[in-house]
Amino acid sequence: MFTGIVQGTAKIVHIDKKERFQTHIVELQGHLAQGLEIGASVAHNGCCLTVTKIEGEQVSFDLMQATLALTNLGELTSGDCVNIERAAKFGDEIGGHSMSGHISLMGQIVEVLDTPNNRTIWFEVPEGSMKYVLSKGYIGLDGCSLTIGEVTDNRFSVHLIPETLQRTLFGGRKVGDKVNIEFDPQTQAIVDTVERVLAAKHLA
Repeated sequence: MFTGIVQGTAKIVHIDKKERFQTHIVELQGHLAQGLEIGASVAHNGCCLTVTKIEGEQVSFDLMQATLALTNLGELTSGDCVNIERAAKFGDEIGGHSMSGHISLMGQIVEVLDTPNNRTIWFEVPEGSMKYVLSKGYIGLDGCSLTIGEVTDNRFSVHLIPETLQRTLFGGRKVGDKVNIEFDPQTQAIVDTVERVLAAKHLA
């Protein structure tokens, strides 16, 4: 489980590409690497990956074809950075919201609005998925637990404070960038349950 509170960013120092498979070697330093063991779960841009090898500060993670196709991790190259969150431990403070590290789909940034004290980013997603996007609800974007601002058609916005911009990749995100989206599991469960109940009543 993850909380959506990104703990920092880390650089990909090497990508070993094979057929329908990749190994990403990431440089993890300080608190991001403290106590890390093989088999541990670490979220990269919100996607849960497993540690397969540790050599000093260089940590390896294997990515299967489904992960490469469904997330923006498949578009990364050596030198790129990813948002990092270590898996939550029992008793940790949940500062964001409960996240699984399983990406629902990718969205695209369509507008970035900067003001002196914050940044508003608008995202576009496939229209059929907007049923899970509710104003003032939670959403996971590249591993960050964020509150949804405005919602219109197949677009929604989030408002980012300077701390989030400094700690995560969102300080450098631009129009056209793709982001990993994990819908709030509780919102998904409620919406899907209501749909099933209504469908059952319609068939009755």
